[in-house]
Amino acid sequence: MRRLIISLFAGLLLCGSFTPSLAQSRFYDPEKKAWVKIRMTPEMAGNVARKKYKRKVVRYSGDEEPGTIVVDTEKRFLYHVKENGKAMRYGIGVGREGFTWKGTQKITRKAKWPGWTPPPEMIARERKKGRRLPAHMPGGPENPLGARALYLGHTIYRIHGTNEDWSIGHALSSGCIRMFNKDVKHLYENTPVGTKVKVL
Repeated sequence: MRRLIISLFAGLLLCGSFTPSLAQSRFYDPEKKAWVKIRMTPEMAGNVARKKYKRKVVRYSGDEEPGTIVVDTEKRFLYHVKENGKAMRYGIGVGREGFTWKGTQKITRKAKWPGWTPPPEMIARERKKGRRLPAHMPGGPENPLGARALYLGHTIYRIHGTNEDWSIGHALSSGCIRMFNKDVKHLYENTPVGTKVKVL
C-alpha cells in the first residue's frame, strides 16, 4: 500500500502537477474497490523528490567552460560542467515568485554546517505571517542552510543544503539555491572558491 502511494505521487511529480500544498488526494484502491483519501507527508514527498532529482552525469551542450556551475531555475537543475560535453546534474529548489534572480557570480566563500542569520527584511516579512525567526541559528541538522553553503559574490544568496528534502524541485526559497545535503556536500568538495556560477 505504501509503495503504491509513493508511486502515485512520483507520477504526480513527474507530470509536474504536485505541489507542497497538495496535502491530500484521492486514488482508486483496487483491493478495497473504492476511492481512498491519502495524505502526503513530508517524508513521502522527500522520498519522491530524491528519486526524481537524483544526482547523475548527463550530456551538456552549453558553451560554459569546465568547472562552471550553471543553474537552470526553470527546470530546477544545477549543472557542474565537466570535460567532453558532460556535466554532473543535481536537483535544486529555487526562489519563489518575487524572489527570483538571474546573473553571474563567483563563489567567494565556503562553509561547513553554516550558521544562519536571517536578513532583517525576512524577519519582518515572516513576523507579519505570525512566524518568529531567530536573530541567528547555529549550524546543525535543524538549520535551514543544511550541511554546506557556497556564498555567491557579495550577495545575500547561497547555494546550500536543506533539512526539507521535499522542497527540492519547487520554487519556495527567498532566492537561494537549495540542494539535498548529500548533493551539496558533493558539490562543495568539487568546487573551489572562485568558481563561476551562472544563474539562468
